[in-house]
Amino acid sequence: MTSETITADAAGTWKLADLTVNRIGFGAMRLTGSAAFHLGTPSDRERSITVLHKAIDLGVNHIDTAAFYFSQLRSANELINSALAPYPDDLLIATKVGPYRDYHGEWGTSARPDQLRGHVEENLRQLGRDHLDLVYLRRMRQDSVAEHFGALAELREAGLIRHLGLSDVEPRHLAEAQAIAPVVAVENRYGLDSHNPATDELLRLCGEQGIAFVPFYAVAGQRGPQAAAVTDGEEVLAVARAHDASPTQIRIAWTLHQGPHVLAIPGTGNPDHLAENVAAGALRLTDDELTRLNALHRAAD
Repeated sequence: MTSETITADAAGTWKLADLTVNRIGFGAMRLTGSAAFHLGTPSDRERSITVLHKAIDLGVNHIDTAAFYFSQLRSANELINSALAPYPDDLLIATKVGPYRDYHGEWGTSARPDQLRGHVEENLRQLGRDHLDLVYLRRMRQDSVAEHFGALAELREAGLIRHLGLSDVEPRHLAEAQAIAPVVAVENRYGLDSHNPATDELLRLCGEQGIAFVPFYAVAGQRGPQAAAVTDGEEVLAVARAHDASPTQIRIAWTLHQGPHVLAIPGTGNPDHLAENVAAGALRLTDDELTRLNALHRAAD
C-alpha cells in the first residue's frame, strides 16, 4: 500500500446527528508520550504538532481527546489547541468526562454529577472553544448512569455541549441514557483481541439505531494504555501479507468492517504511523478473511 496518497475519506463517512465525519479519525491519547498518561516518556512537542497537522492534511475530521490525557510535560488538549485553532469548520472534537487526574497525574475520585460542569468547562478552556461538539460520559463502575447523564443533558440544553455519547457501558446503560437525551455515539473497548458479549450486543444495537460505535484500544489490545503493541498471530500476519499491509492496518480494517456505523480512532505520536493508520481505511477484506478474523475475535478473552 502507498500510505501517503490515501486520505481519510477512503473509509467512507458517518453522520452523527448533524455532523458528518470520515470513519477514520484520530485518538489523541498517544500525542502526549510513548505510552498513555504518565506511563511513558513525554513526547516531543513539535513532533506531536506535526502529527496533528498531518492528520488534517490527510482528511481526518474527527479527533477524540480528554482533559485527563496528559503526561509529565504534555497535554493532548493543549497540543490540539496550539496546532489546530482556529479549527476547521468540519472538524469534530470529541472529549470525555467522568475520570479525574490531579496535577501530579494521579487518578482521583471520579466526578459526581454536580462536578461534571467543571469537567466540561476545563475541556472548553484547554481547547479554546465555547462549546464541545461531542462529550462522552465515561462510566466509572456506577450501576446507573441516569444522574450523571442527566447533568450532561442539562449542559447540552445550556449550549455548552452539542451532542452526547456514552463510554464503557452495557446495553442497559444505553437505554437508560436514551430515556433522558439523544445518544449519538458509544465508545467501548473493542478489537480483535477483546471479546465481551455485552459490547458485541451494543455494537449490534448501535447499528440498528443509527448510533456511532467507536472502539478504543482496537489496536493496542490487552496492553491498553501501555506502550507495547500486541503480538500478532499467524492469521493476522497472513491477511496482512495478502494485502501488502501491516498487521496494525489489518486490525483497523477489521474494525471498520464490523459495520458502517463503526468509527476508528487509532492514535499515534508518529507521523508515518498516522499515514499508515489512515490508509487502512482503503483496505477491503474478503469474506473469507473476515470469517477467519471474526473467529479470532470470538475466541478472545
